[in-house]
Amino acid sequence: MPTEESFNNAKMANSFMFWNDCTEPEDLEAMWMEPAVRAEWLNVGEIKGQRVHLSRDPDGQPYLTQTEMKAVADIIVRRHFDTFVDPEMLCALAELESDRRPLIMRYNKKTKETGIGLLQIDAKTVEMLAGGQGYQAYDVKEDPDLIHKPFTNVYYAAAYLKWMSNYQDKPRSEEFIVRTCKGGTKKATHKSTLPYWKRYLSVKESLPSRKSGDGGPTAASGYPPIHSTSPDSSTNLTYWDSRASPEDMENMWNHPAVRKEWTKSGEEKGKVRFSQDSERRPYLSRVELKAVAEIIVSKYFSTKGLRVPTICAVAEIVSMRFVNGVGKHVGILGVDYATASWLHTELGYRAYRVDSADDLTKPFVSMYFGTAYLFWLSAYEGRDRSPQFIVQAIVKGPQNVNLQEAGPAWLKFEQSLSYYEESKRDSGNCIIL
Repeated sequence: MPTEESFNNAKMANSFMFWNDCTEPEDLEAMWMEPAVRAEWLNVGEIKGQRVHLSRDPDGQPYLTQTEMKAVADIIVRRHFDTFVDPEMLCALAELESDRRPLIMRYNKKTKETGIGLLQIDAKTVEMLAGGQGYQAYDVKEDPDLIHKPFTNVYYAAAYLKWMSNYQDKPRSEEFIVRTCKGGTKKATHKSTLPYWKRYLSVKESLPSRKSGDGGPTAASGYPPIHSTSPDSSTNLTYWDSRASPEDMENMWNHPAVRKEWTKSGEEKGKVRFSQDSERRPYLSRVELKAVAEIIVSKYFSTKGLRVPTICAVAEIVSMRFVNGVGKHVGILGVDYATASWLHTELGYRAYRVDSADDLTKPFVSMYFGTAYLFWLSAYEGRDRSPQFIVQAIVKGPQNVNLQEAGPAWLKFEQSLSYYEESKRDSGNCIIL
């Protein structure tokens, strides 16, 4: 994927006037089914059933809008890679490698390979993935020029990222994968690829689907919708005090970091507001999340060996800190009502009651049952479980764990840990419990 000298493929330039020229009918239909794409296309006068124009830069070269690029990445991952590839990685790398231009080619003097298209994937890599790794959803054997097509290019780039995520049967970090894209596996930790990694992080944080900093949760692409609640509960979620007991609120006010944050933002006892994103969805700041975890662990799990940063990192990946949760994952730690009820009834976790799924939108309730579930997973079926197992199990269920695949959930977990660790951790010895 890394390349140096840049030039355009003049032969193909004239053939990519429309999406129809470079996209299979079923893929084009999938694009029309994406709400953001459909709105963008209709807004510029495109008509379903007719040819859809590709955008062009001042030099006349076709490019994908960021909305289109995100849709292609989402569709490819959803169809072929489940949770094992992060669409945002594909989008950020496409920004860096090609400015989202499908016809761009660059020749690498050192490797003698030519990077092609949106993700600058080369023919040799495609051959390896299609042959030895069995990635053949898009057949390019008869015509290598097909690598220029957006869906084909993104498919093989996603396959490459998945392959690299478990390179040499070892789970690899997002940083390792990205720096390998720039300099190969031998340069993954070399200083020469560090600037590329930093640019990647900057680009990824600036994607339209994301909000940088701790001003709000990251609305990562590929996540399911925010978990919905009744209208009344949604209104009540404006305030912390409606979602926490007086004792828990007192503990929050007694937490120095929380008290400082709430006082600075003008909160008053009895009427503490939740932070809200641009769509008025309530979420916890990282200070609040860490405080809730510290309170729950110290009161109910102090002898269990549970680590607060671990719990907080899990909350980041399953709920993005949204009070309601995300998709099927209810509340900040994503435990569902059936699991919480089972933990309460069968395993004796009774510090909090859970009479309905709505109770799990209370931060302390979700944190309590979620932490209990993490502890149970750590010894699933009577065996000590690895960090990778626990993270996959909390996201997909313990029956669906595949330890041969690292996946973006693990990469996000590793990144999220850094937000909550007090000191720099040893990335090679990440301990969950």
